[in-house]
Amino acid sequence: MKTIFKTIIIASAAVLAAGCGNNAGKKAVEAQVAEEAVPSVSVVEVSAREVPQTATYTSTVQPYVKNNIAPQMAGRITKINVEIGDFVKKGQVLAEIDKAQLQQAQLQLHNQEVELERLRALYDAGGLSKSDLDAIELSYNVTKTQVDNLLENTVLCSPIDGVVTARNYDVGDMYTMSMPIYTVEQIKPVKLLVGISESDYTKVKKGDAVEITVDALPGQTFTGKVGKIYPTVDAATRTFLVEIVVPNNGNVLRPGMFARVTVTFGVNNNVVIPDVAVVKQQGSGERFVYILNQDGTVNYQKVVLGRRMGAEYEVLEGIPSGAKVVTGGQIRLKDGVKVTVNE
Repeated sequence: MKTIFKTIIIASAAVLAAGCGNNAGKKAVEAQVAEEAVPSVSVVEVSAREVPQTATYTSTVQPYVKNNIAPQMAGRITKINVEIGDFVKKGQVLAEIDKAQLQQAQLQLHNQEVELERLRALYDAGGLSKSDLDAIELSYNVTKTQVDNLLENTVLCSPIDGVVTARNYDVGDMYTMSMPIYTVEQIKPVKLLVGISESDYTKVKKGDAVEITVDALPGQTFTGKVGKIYPTVDAATRTFLVEIVVPNNGNVLRPGMFARVTVTFGVNNNVVIPDVAVVKQQGSGERFVYILNQDGTVNYQKVVLGRRMGAEYEVLEGIPSGAKVVTGGQIRLKDGVKVTVNE
């Protein structure tokens, strides 16, 4: 019995000794691994600066004014004076309709004018009452109005300076009131309609300058101004329309061109960080950065980002000016871990 008890004690002592030896070795290995596992990172000191608050929208170039040229009544087209692509001036005659009805009305007006002058002389001599004279003058004025209306709808003139963009009839065709004879569009200036977020409604002012680029004219930038601000917000898109007017002095912008409009809402003074410093949290849309502390550790910091400017982000919340943010080596980091900084 004593022999068995002695054997147990010796075995226990051996196991305890072996365990102590293993713990010492384990601690040495852990110390070595910990030393090797200190992450190495790159950092940059960030600061606040002026950040233009710009946004880019897509739009389509439109004529400033678009007129469909057509008479109020059907008639035979007797003259076509301009073609598609022609630039026309305000008041220029574009087409003429058969004048038979106009000429009859003009003859009637001439006869009434002669009769009116005779009756005025008779009235002055006391041979005609005022009521009779007024009746003749009324009849003359009615005929004159008819002649003016027939003239306007027989000799068709352009109401604007512009370019002819459509011609739907030829000489000899009967105008049937189904389509206009011409379409004339004013392209100096042109306009664009942009749907801007309702959150920016108070930031846009009439007269604000904007920049426009079009895919059809690469390398060229055009300057326009806010001409109108629509007073209501579209309930479906939560945007409001802004009309941009562009002088288009060289007539190079044409209706239908695809355009990008850059609107500036002012300037903010915010911290700017490199985009490589921003890490997206898995499973959410949140962004964060690692900030280097004075004791050599890093801490996770959630940020609210503003506008992107090339390879940089504006930071609205989360980082003070002068902070050092990690720009490389984030994959091995976690909150509170100690790091070494690459020189």
